[in-house]
Amino acid sequence: MRAPAALLLPLLLTPLAACTTGPSLEDRGQVTAPPGDSRHLTVGSAGFTESDLLAQMYAQLLGQAGYKTSLITVANRELYEPALESGQIDVVPEYAATFADWLNAKTHGADAPPVGSPDLDTTMSALRGLATPRGLTVLDPGRAIDQNAFAVSAAYARQHGLKTLGDLGAAGLKVRLAAGDECVVRPYCEPGLRKTYGIDVTGIDPKGVGTTQAKQAVQSGRDQMALTTTTDATLGAFGLVLLADDRHLQNADYVVPVVNRARAGGAGVTKALGALGEVLTTADLASLNEQVDSRRRLPADVARAYLKSKGLLK
Repeated sequence: MRAPAALLLPLLLTPLAACTTGPSLEDRGQVTAPPGDSRHLTVGSAGFTESDLLAQMYAQLLGQAGYKTSLITVANRELYEPALESGQIDVVPEYAATFADWLNAKTHGADAPPVGSPDLDTTMSALRGLATPRGLTVLDPGRAIDQNAFAVSAAYARQHGLKTLGDLGAAGLKVRLAAGDECVVRPYCEPGLRKTYGIDVTGIDPKGVGTTQAKQAVQSGRDQMALTTTTDATLGAFGLVLLADDRHLQNADYVVPVVNRARAGGAGVTKALGALGEVLTTADLASLNEQVDSRRRLPADVARAYLKSKGLLK
């Protein structure tokens, strides 16, 4: 029998690189409290490379701004979002459309129509409307976006003159797609490729999203296209390139910091994290991921070097 989330949470809040111990639960603010500015903040990560990198950058920037920080990883959104509401976690990196849909399902039920959209303003409005009653503040999105994307071999793209998914649809080519099993029903995947782009998807090769096996299948010619993400840093190693989503099939999954309003909703946190949003691009994020995943560098070191290269860290 699985223990309730409230019992599991203390066991799964595993420190990544603590600078100090965060304040007790008794010190945490309430949902109705005004924006707070605690000097001791806990930054959460969802436990995958990109989230670890973003959390490290958040913590280092907050540290420079005078905050004492602890880093904690909780790989399950079902656990870390309630921890964010309660104040066990103060700051997390999130993705606008995905988090909006998740909060919407939590608020209105699993069958509620999605509120995430390819339009960033629409998505942010929905996300903030769902987050605010929970005591959460969603800071402004930056330039980086991590959304679903489709890759083909560079040779295939050259042969058929492809730069966008629209080009692929117009070419009338038959495409076998390496993706997850759910691709056959997800609107952003096979149905969307057919409806939005007119792409003739002849079948789904169930190799997962962005996996080595999926990329190898496209590299070898077994499949013509693979589902991955815009910050996948390993495509070049397989001779693959992304086709641009020129008709905006994918939702606006821009990176956004989400904070506990009562503890981290003040101007100091907003300013510190906003500086990163202004410079971090999708290409930057892909490069940082590659340094960790392929070169085996530590996220803390990669984050520090990047921030220093952009003049954000002394």
